[in-house]
Amino acid sequence: MTADTLLDGNGPSTSGYWSPGEQVLWRYRGNGTDELHICRPVTVVRDDAELLAVWMAPGTSCVKPVLADGSPIHREPLATRYLKPRTTRVDQWWGTGVLKLAHPGDPWSVWLFWDKHWHFKNWYVNLEEPRRRWSGGVDSEDHFLDIAVRPDRSWHWLDEDEFAQAQLAGLMPTERAERVRSAGLAAAEVIRAWGRPYRDGWEDWRPDPGWPVPSLPDDWNRPAK
Repeated sequence: MTADTLLDGNGPSTSGYWSPGEQVLWRYRGNGTDELHICRPVTVVRDDAELLAVWMAPGTSCVKPVLADGSPIHREPLATRYLKPRTTRVDQWWGTGVLKLAHPGDPWSVWLFWDKHWHFKNWYVNLEEPRRRWSGGVDSEDHFLDIAVRPDRSWHWLDEDEFAQAQLAGLMPTERAERVRSAGLAAAEVIRAWGRPYRDGWEDWRPDPGWPVPSLPDDWNRPAK
């Protein structure tokens, strides 16, 4: 059974959800545009009405945004980072793998990171548009602002400077920025209460060693259907 038989363009069909081990795409649109600029092939860990969990393996070929001259975006000064033309390129994910957890409808996803010896490092809350499911994966839009959560349950905001600069650059209108900040506060409340997924023991999860590294399809930016 393939993902195409499982889902229609708006969510789960009557046939069910993706099965563990299936490969799908986790994609992000560029801010202020409908064009896709991030694509990460992932393996489904769990998929049901409560949670989508996927694994991005080390060495996965991914699409990422770069400046038009090919230089990395993070090296551009913040004042001009969101003003210069961009393009995309394919690169490998060189770090350790990432487990991504997303509850349907939540305007964020929670990512888990380990070191190369499988010692758990931290959770990372990525504020984003609620993911739109389609036959080949999920699509979203990143909202700049993030949260880091340590194993001792302490947490702090990340990328507040980028969030502020995105507003100055016109990529984050005031109304949307207020919604994003509210979403961040809601995510922080879940952390304070140590709700799901933090209390669920995902830091002890390990991928199936038989899973192959997903490949990046040539039509990674195909329309969501």
